[in-house]
Amino acid sequence: MSDPALPNKPRTVILISGRGSNMLRLVQAAQEGRCHIDPVAAISNRPQAQGLAAAEKLGLDTQRLDHTQFDSREQFDDALAEVIDAYQPDLIILAGFMRILTEAFVARYEGRMLNIHPSLLPLYPGLNTHQRALDAGDTEHGATVHFVTATLDSGPLIVQSEVPIESNDSSDTLAQRVLDTEYPIYTLAADWFGRGWVSMQAGKVTLFEQTLLSPIKYRNGQLYGADAPCLEKLNLSLAPQS
Repeated sequence: MSDPALPNKPRTVILISGRGSNMLRLVQAAQEGRCHIDPVAAISNRPQAQGLAAAEKLGLDTQRLDHTQFDSREQFDDALAEVIDAYQPDLIILAGFMRILTEAFVARYEGRMLNIHPSLLPLYPGLNTHQRALDAGDTEHGATVHFVTATLDSGPLIVQSEVPIESNDSSDTLAQRVLDTEYPIYTLAADWFGRGWVSMQAGKVTLFEQTLLSPIKYRNGQLYGADAPCLEKLNLSLAPQS
């Protein structure tokens, strides 16, 4: 039975560039009632992206917008915004969307665009995060869901997964273990946004109408890092994740 106190599910557009594994998990969670969003479309800058066929099978509208056909980043972003806006979305999710977005594009969707990055931000923005963590001798690694701002991988942090680094890890083995934790934390963050629990206000993450001083942590299937009342409520949405 639905909760009458919940807001309507936000219409959600997902941007991908490849196989879209995070997108698929998000859509499946939404369709199974485990994530309070309404995915309506998947858009890719790469026409042959594998995730588009999978999105179609799940009933999403799909759009292909080849970035190589545009003379500038600004022209592509303007065209992308026009495609996105046709769906009147409340939430934009970047799920392996391999484009650096212009400042104007980011400002257009400020406070309603999420990204996931495979590191414990602010550590290792950009590429090759797993090898960089290994080279630094770190003992733990992970992934971060954050609001998107104009500075790459620097938006306000919502939730981070933590993964111990093993002595025999390669960048490939570490990447797979981190990816396995990306699925639940992205679903959680999208769900919290959809429920109205998480938002971005004045450049900071607000959780239950209070400023979140540091990101929620996810480790071994458990959440921690917030005060007790917050954690109790957040765990209501954690239970179905796997």
